[in-house]
Amino acid sequence: MTVESTAARKPRRSAGSKAGATGTEATAGTTRAAAAKATGAQRTAGANRTTRSTRAAAKRDGEPQLVQLLTPEGKRVKDAEYDPYVADVTPEELRGLYRDMVLTRRFDAEATSLQRQGELGLWASLLGQEAAQIGSGRALRDDDYVFPTYREHGVAWCRGVDPTNLLGMFRGVNNGGWDPNGNNFHLYTIVIGSQTLHATGYAMGVAKDGADSAVIAYFGDGASSQGDVAESFTFSAVYNAPVVFFCQNNQWAISEPTEKQTRVPLYQRAQGYGFPGVRVDGNDVLACLAVTKWALERARRGEGPTLVEAYTYRMGAHTTSDDPTRYRHDDERVAWEAKDPILRLRRYLEASNHTDEGFFAELEAESEALGRRVREAVRAMPDPDHFAIFENAYADGHALVDEERAQFAAYQASFATESDSGFAAGEGGN
Repeated sequence: MTVESTAARKPRRSAGSKAGATGTEATAGTTRAAAAKATGAQRTAGANRTTRSTRAAAKRDGEPQLVQLLTPEGKRVKDAEYDPYVADVTPEELRGLYRDMVLTRRFDAEATSLQRQGELGLWASLLGQEAAQIGSGRALRDDDYVFPTYREHGVAWCRGVDPTNLLGMFRGVNNGGWDPNGNNFHLYTIVIGSQTLHATGYAMGVAKDGADSAVIAYFGDGASSQGDVAESFTFSAVYNAPVVFFCQNNQWAISEPTEKQTRVPLYQRAQGYGFPGVRVDGNDVLACLAVTKWALERARRGEGPTLVEAYTYRMGAHTTSDDPTRYRHDDERVAWEAKDPILRLRRYLEASNHTDEGFFAELEAESEALGRRVREAVRAMPDPDHFAIFENAYADGHALVDEERAQFAAYQASFATESDSGFAAGEGGN
């Protein structure tokens, strides 16, 4: 499927950006042509300003710099650098952010249950990462373009992609159930880190087209060790591409902790490529919204790429084929549960008198309705073709593939039916 340049299409408003969209859209900055003439000294000055701003937001006690606007207790923290990016967020929009996170978590829980019931072949949960995805997703304009991995269910929600369309690939009945050009949201990418190259190339095209939109690429801490990501950083910096690299550092690359992947905080890697990096509290939806808006506006002004490290935690397994109890302790999860992004915003809403029990009750009913709709949609999908995996491996066929297909057919045929095995109706035992 061909992905068109955003400059070749008129901006569209997706369903996701209407419901719960936060803040006013950023005004367009300088043209791409003018931005291309920026001198190296100007770029360095911009990076230095960024360093000062993140230093101002640094936590005490010598910890890495972290932008936070909402504490785990739901208290608002002032930040002179990033407050302006959420100053116009209304109570209604705050409730919209809360609704987005709750419904995304409900969808994710339903998908996990469906996989356990055999309805999906695999599922990659986002549990615990809702604030990073909803905050960054709501910072996007309609004409911005998103390149996700396979876990960005919350960002897909923000872009107006129907949640049920995400599940066909995990059931094995399609390669992605949506048109990328319909919502400026690319298909899920399974190959680790490759989407950062796609995003960089697309952003370079956006700049050449003279559009003022931006591109965002999502990836995890594990993907940051891939060569594709390093190449993307190099090209985006050299060509001043309007791209935001949004890394969700959920602490674990399957079973490898972050400290086994890097000697420095991930956001500091950007310094070696000549563009700014910032670490944000990934469980703080307001901070994620503010920092992503700031980074996107930099890109639109022609100031080049930014690396955002959303410091969060993967509460569940890497995928449903993983067992996290084999490599991490329960007390680690308990500590992060206290930083839950949804509970954090709820505390703030209640303390600020921005909502009431009626809102939460209605949202609970909406959440259950979404779960039912997802179940019904998945169970109405066809079963996957078990032999499709052997197709198109080679253009003209291959003897080894033919042999493997025959072996698999024999294996499938070896399973007896219920009547053949004596477990027909009325014959079953305990």
